[in-house]
Amino acid sequence: MQLDVELKKSFKDFTLDVAFSLSSPRTGIFGPSGSGKSTIMNLLSGLELPDSGFIRLGDTVLFDAKRKINLKPNQRNIGVVFQHAHLFPHMSVKKNLFYGYKRIKLENRQIDPEGLFKVLGITQLLSRDVSTLSGGERQRIALARTVLSNPRLILMDEPLSALDEGHKFQIIPYLKNVFNNYGIPMIFISHSVLEMRMMTDEVFVIQKGRIQRHSAAEELVRKSWGSGLESYVNLINLGGATPCKDLFRYKWGHINFILTEPAEGEENLFELDSRDILLFKRHPEATSARNLLQCTVTDIYSSGNRVRVGLACGNEHLIAQIVSESVRELGIEEGAMVVAAIKASAFKKIF
Repeated sequence: MQLDVELKKSFKDFTLDVAFSLSSPRTGIFGPSGSGKSTIMNLLSGLELPDSGFIRLGDTVLFDAKRKINLKPNQRNIGVVFQHAHLFPHMSVKKNLFYGYKRIKLENRQIDPEGLFKVLGITQLLSRDVSTLSGGERQRIALARTVLSNPRLILMDEPLSALDEGHKFQIIPYLKNVFNNYGIPMIFISHSVLEMRMMTDEVFVIQKGRIQRHSAAEELVRKSWGSGLESYVNLINLGGATPCKDLFRYKWGHINFILTEPAEGEENLFELDSRDILLFKRHPEATSARNLLQCTVTDIYSSGNRVRVGLACGNEHLIAQIVSESVRELGIEEGAMVVAAIKASAFKKIF
């Protein structure tokens, strides 16, 4: 998918003026409330009319002010998932799901409904009334309804912000499975750094109606340090758990991790706070930490008296946070060898 955008839209006390191109299938638009994120979504979907500019999706011109082209929302073939699910309250879950599907031509029905319901884990919800659904279930139904309409692009406008942390982490695997399985390009709009890291590959940062920068999602975390993000959280994908005495062993690439927490699936996402990684010059003689990793320092960057140290552990990577005095005492510099010590209890399961 290639999306080329140049848009300007003025309101009473705010002006959006953006220009960008993207081809990544998982792109984020990140910024604080009032920065213009939702305005971009409304302009792309056709819910609002730009003052000037153009929108080109592949070889289709969706809007061009100079050429007086402005396709209606139902002509753009763009799906939208809002912060709130906006399900039809008078319809069952099944009727909500097939609302758009029944309105597209037979030859355009490329998504198998039963397969999609299985990926999203909603097969058992089909006979339910929408009023009985939880927030996470409602969002999965909204996404399924959008996917069944066979869009060329899906816009997700703060789809997780109305959920608490527990439900948010429950729904993210379903979202990722849909986009991995069906290959529909997605623009994910949020003010959450963690959501950006988990859902996108690249990010456009917007402030006061202007695109400030374009970077990889991980780079967003690094750039955000010193502006409200207190510590870096490593997101670690681990394999299935194997009992190890009264603890549990997980594979991380070619490395084994020992954790206190069990997990049932073969794919598990854990978070590890950078402050929970201790660094040593050499292998310690004795420690309570169950995980000792030989690592190479890849980079060092600081903010005030805090220093983040990038570590290459075989083919995997971590970031540790220490104080500047520790950097001097340990002689930490790029290329130096260190041992990272991590407690088995330091890992927190996300999903």
